[in-house]
Amino acid sequence: MLRLSFSMTMRDWRAGELRFLLVALMIAVASLSSVGFFVDRMRTGLNRDAHQLLGADLVISADQPVNPAWRSEAQKRGLSLAETVVFPSMAIAGVGDGAATKLVSIKAVSSGYPLRGNLKLVQGKAETTTTETPAAGTVWVDPAMLPGLNLKVGDQLKLGDKSFNVAQIIANEPDRGASFMNFMPRVMISKQDLAGTNLIQDGSRVTYRLLVAGPAKTAQAFQKWLQDTIEQNDVKGVRLESLETGRPEMRATLDRAEQFLSLVSLLSAMLAAVAVAMAARRFMLRHLDACAMLRCLGLTQNQATSMYLVEFLMVGIAGSLAGVMLGFAGHYVLLEWLGKLVSNDLPGASWLPVWQGLATGLLLLIGFALPPILQLRNVPHNRVIRREQDAPKPLTLASYGLGLAMFTGLLLWQAGDIKLGLLTAAGFLLGLLGFALISWLAVASLKRLRGLINHASWRFAVTALQRRPGATVIQVVSLALGLMALLLLTVVRSDLIAAWQQATPVDAPNQFVINIQPDQKEEIAARLAQVAKPVLYPMIRGRLTQVNDKVITADTYQEDRAKRLVDREFNLSTMTEMPLMNKIVAGQWYNDGTTQQAEASVEEGIAKTLNLKLGDKLSFDVAGQSVSAMVTSLRKLDWGSMRVNFFVIINPKAMQDMPQTWITAFRLPEGQVNFVNQLTRDYPNLTIVDVGALIKQLQSVMDQVITAVEFLFLFTLASGVLVLYAALAGSQDIRMREAALLRALGATRKQLSQAQWIEFLLVGGLAGVLAATGSSAIGWALARFVFNFEWTFSPLVWVAGLVVGAGCALIGGWVGLRNVLNQPPLLSLRES
Repeated sequence: MLRLSFSMTMRDWRAGELRFLLVALMIAVASLSSVGFFVDRMRTGLNRDAHQLLGADLVISADQPVNPAWRSEAQKRGLSLAETVVFPSMAIAGVGDGAATKLVSIKAVSSGYPLRGNLKLVQGKAETTTTETPAAGTVWVDPAMLPGLNLKVGDQLKLGDKSFNVAQIIANEPDRGASFMNFMPRVMISKQDLAGTNLIQDGSRVTYRLLVAGPAKTAQAFQKWLQDTIEQNDVKGVRLESLETGRPEMRATLDRAEQFLSLVSLLSAMLAAVAVAMAARRFMLRHLDACAMLRCLGLTQNQATSMYLVEFLMVGIAGSLAGVMLGFAGHYVLLEWLGKLVSNDLPGASWLPVWQGLATGLLLLIGFALPPILQLRNVPHNRVIRREQDAPKPLTLASYGLGLAMFTGLLLWQAGDIKLGLLTAAGFLLGLLGFALISWLAVASLKRLRGLINHASWRFAVTALQRRPGATVIQVVSLALGLMALLLLTVVRSDLIAAWQQATPVDAPNQFVINIQPDQKEEIAARLAQVAKPVLYPMIRGRLTQVNDKVITADTYQEDRAKRLVDREFNLSTMTEMPLMNKIVAGQWYNDGTTQQAEASVEEGIAKTLNLKLGDKLSFDVAGQSVSAMVTSLRKLDWGSMRVNFFVIINPKAMQDMPQTWITAFRLPEGQVNFVNQLTRDYPNLTIVDVGALIKQLQSVMDQVITAVEFLFLFTLASGVLVLYAALAGSQDIRMREAALLRALGATRKQLSQAQWIEFLLVGGLAGVLAATGSSAIGWALARFVFNFEWTFSPLVWVAGLVVGAGCALIGGWVGLRNVLNQPPLLSLRES
């Protein structure tokens, strides 16, 4: 049987019966494997460098200086310690009118930093590791600092009230992390120089970290003691990071990226699965006669099943191996396009994606090829003389259910989440059914259009589409799904970005100034009045401690965002008049002249997250002082206005004794950069954020991710074309007989050729219109429910869908049916 299976496989390969099946498998496996290799290397790198991502075995992170008693306890246990202090500020290079400023992330480190891993410095064109830290009076900077401030090693850089000498360029710091602050260029100084800068003032956003390292059991015992101490004393604003927890935000980001990229690749796998099923069915139809002949020569049902199973198994292994190799090459493209987001020092890939790719190919093939094999098993002997085909047996129909179940299992496996996988499968099924219904209605409506144009080729094309409505619907749906995915990530993506830009007012502020001290308020307001008319708002940092006299902690809530909000300090404010671009959606704004109690106005989004409602009593801890206020209104904010916004605003009478700094936002006219530089030189404690520059930086990051996703959608488009080709090739034999009959009855070759092109244009055009409609609907939903701005439908989407859809149909049709008219009519009629 093995020899017979091998001989049949080689015969079918030479006849071209298996090539399409092999290509469909390769594309499905390659799309999934490229993501698999990419994520596997990233995850392996995180596991390998877990201690380096922390720079220690345990990190105590806090909003205030770490309790000295905790440091003493760690030292008593024989653990090594180091400290870091991280905060944003402005750096100044140069003097006089030629001085330049830049928002940076300052990191003050103690001796011994880092406790795990090593700092890397740039030495010429190479990188070297070091166990040193910046000496007193010197700074180490990111390479990104140099061109922006026209700096070089040896130049002076001013931070606050102190000037430093640029001594080294940082190539890599192990515990950089992935917070928004760390997207800013790094400036590293010695901790002993921090006080001399006078940069840390009341209200400054500072993160204090105590790094701890030592024997595993000792570090774990200290962590347990520390956790108990924090819980018993109800200490707020302290977070513990260990090797077990890693960096939660980085792991969460990796998990989301893995799921997102996996779902993108699943779409191509879905379409490829349809192509595999159609190719297997065509294989079955073309082997009915050969199988009947073998049955007449003594082949049993079990032997026929074994022979074709072995043949498909060999094709499955070959296609899966080729797909894995193609995916391995493709993941290097992802690494190249996402190079700025991931480390370029990733470890090699493991064997896991290889086994996953092989399993994926075999699951697809067995799940969708088993039903046709079971039909070949039941081919009767008398088919040699009678060309009748029995209805599929119950076992064959049940095997289709098995294939669907196996494919659903594949979705769940790749998504890594049951709910997400089931939603993906349901969404795909609903989209497929919706497109199928519209396609069927469109084909049915062609009957009225048949006589609209008095041309033989037009009538032939319309009649052919109506004669095979099932095949026509499959062709339209398959191409529409592939095109919809591509349009969504290309044309519609551009429309989303354009709509987002239009949602930002022309006069929106592009500069934010924070950390304005009370004694500086009047002076800075007068300076800013030279270029704008800004409004200064008080900013008070407070931690939410109670709701309705009930103590709350991060454990009070289940949602991650709610936990993070409770675990950090809020930016509170106080004012008499409601800010611009704010709208009351529940309750009423307080009147501070008549109110006799402390009242709070809360942003509706945070109220929903923390389950707050009108009438709730909120208690905040502000620098050791307690203030309570009742929620009397909920506000809706226009975050797209780029103005100063606050989650919670409390009436001034309740906040008059609270420590506060001031914040403002203004629009700096073009060509006034020196104004900001001079302001920073005169008030070094200020932090001035150029929002325009930050948005451009984030846009660059988003473009890299979108480019990677579009690369994966090339697999999706290829899968869509494959399904179209499979649908056309599946009807090739019937088309050849019909063409032969029509030519025998007087139709010319030119008329039939024109009819085929018209048919392809109709199929591709309808698919393109459906794809454009689907992608525009998704774009509208994203704009309406996710980005919250007005959506304008662009006719370019439909034009692109129509043109690309027709083009793909023409290409696929030419590849699949170019030989239909080449066979002599007499030969076709004899063989039928």
